[in-house]
Amino acid sequence: MRIIRKKQYELLWQVIMTLYPETSSARDQWILSHRTSRRSLSPWRPHAFLAEEEAGPDGAAVEVATIFLTNRECPWRCLMCDLWRHTLDETVPEGAIAAQIQYALDNLPSCSTNGATLKLYNAGSFFDPRAIPPTEYPAIANQASMFSRVVVECHPTLIGPRCLAFRDLLSNRLEVAMGLETTHPEVLARLNKRMTLSSFRRAADVLKAENMDLRVFILVRPPWLSEAEGVDWAKRSLDFAFDCGASVCSLIPTRAGNGAMDVLTEAGEFTPPSLTSIEAAMEYGLSLRTGRIFTDLWDLSATGRCPNCFSLRIERLREMNVTQAVSQSISCRMCKT
Repeated sequence: MRIIRKKQYELLWQVIMTLYPETSSARDQWILSHRTSRRSLSPWRPHAFLAEEEAGPDGAAVEVATIFLTNRECPWRCLMCDLWRHTLDETVPEGAIAAQIQYALDNLPSCSTNGATLKLYNAGSFFDPRAIPPTEYPAIANQASMFSRVVVECHPTLIGPRCLAFRDLLSNRLEVAMGLETTHPEVLARLNKRMTLSSFRRAADVLKAENMDLRVFILVRPPWLSEAEGVDWAKRSLDFAFDCGASVCSLIPTRAGNGAMDVLTEAGEFTPPSLTSIEAAMEYGLSLRTGRIFTDLWDLSATGRCPNCFSLRIERLREMNVTQAVSQSISCRMCKT
């Protein structure tokens, strides 16, 4: 029986790969060929910034200043990524990143609490020298000194000397966010992230050994998974992330809109997760009581917009993000959830 199931599984992947290439280099070209347009951006301005709140390490709500930096595009061509639309073709001029941060800080509400967090997200890897020039590290560390925690994002491959050098310049706590995406081995490989679970764990071990915190991004229902499989693998990915020492996991509902994902959608190889699946993954993560769990609430329109319950359920997820506790579920006669 197991042999039959394995053959059926292998046959399924053969069918899938008639659309999507088998090698990383071919996938790069396939993904690039389906891209939509890129925004025109200034290297002297962040492409976005916002003030928000999230549950801090002790569970209490903390102020967060999030700055989305403008910089050179990430060298990896991840299948699901749409962040390249907010990037540049070239490395930014000297002083541009510090200027972007200062512009955002000057236009954001001042953070009044001692536990405030600064998130510097750059549509790629903070420790990619072509994206964030290391010569900017001292100025960035000085700008971040008013916060108790700094969060940056990075591909596991680039966790190394530059990460340690930046940490040593900070007077506060460094938290590094890494995209695990999924622990499903075949799907992870086909996301074109050029990372394995072993390489992710090795990077996580370095962060732990060097006294840095780990935040993990996890996709809810990436391509080629059914609704039930999407929930199951999100749960398995949460287990793996916490086993790697993560203190925070952020659930990202997988979405189309970057060109390549739209092609997979049309071919029936990708469907966004339902709101029910997102809720199930969030509730499971909170039930573990191992670390903080957040759900990314940006653009959830593809999950279905029941006029009777959609806004209530989004508000419930927002509440759970803040309280870190499972709240009363919302039943709906219209969509039967």
